[in-house]
Amino acid sequence: MKISARNQLRGTVEAIVLGVVTAKVGVRVGENLIESVITRQSVEDLNIKVGSEVTAVIKSTEIMLMVD
Repeated sequence: MKISARNQLRGTVEAIVLGVVTAKVGVRVGENLIESVITRQSVEDLNIKVGSEVTAVIKSTEIMLMVD
């Protein structure tokens, strides 16, 4: 599949918390955990399970940075 978004991070699903309508999916990318809230239906349709390899596609108009 081709997509125009350039911010793509490959990772492994580490946690899934299912709600009635939405699901919070935690994806481990190196030392970082990215959390995404998507529909429960999408989790089921894409057959996303803990241990699945996925690509997090980040499309944002604002990215905040912090330094210590």
